[in-house]
Amino acid sequence: MTGFRRGVRLGVDVGRARVGVARSDPDGMLAVPVETVPRSEQSIERIAVIAEEYGPVEIVVGLPVNMQGADTASTVDAREFAAALCARTRIPTRLVDERLSTVSAHAALRSSGRTQKNSRSIVDQVAAVVLLQQAIDTEKSTGNPPGVTIPLDEESS
Repeated sequence: MTGFRRGVRLGVDVGRARVGVARSDPDGMLAVPVETVPRSEQSIERIAVIAEEYGPVEIVVGLPVNMQGADTASTVDAREFAAALCARTRIPTRLVDERLSTVSAHAALRSSGRTQKNSRSIVDQVAAVVLLQQAIDTEKSTGNPPGVTIPLDEESS
């Protein structure tokens, strides 16, 4: 466990309709689903309440770049959401490449016998678990935190 920073982390998978939230234990052994938050004006506030409850050392937000690593409309949306969440919570927030996390989530749910239709309510949480677990595993194997940090501005939005 070289260089792993101990502490709970929240994983956030930002979607157009829903936002999946997951959390890890302080030792980063396991990421588990927390909640699917409907995407609305209240999404940031609800996730801030979840963050207050778990007291994470950081929030990991999935950055949905395309397979070539380029930005998409969803990438811009995720960056803006992460910046607003960081400004609201004042908790260090990292953007982490989440290519294939939703695909992995659907595959995991399919292999557990769930159809895409009856998985809709939890697939976002599972995607958040996948991206958070990938971030933790990356940090444990490399000793470096994954992704890029959103700068904490002095002004609050």
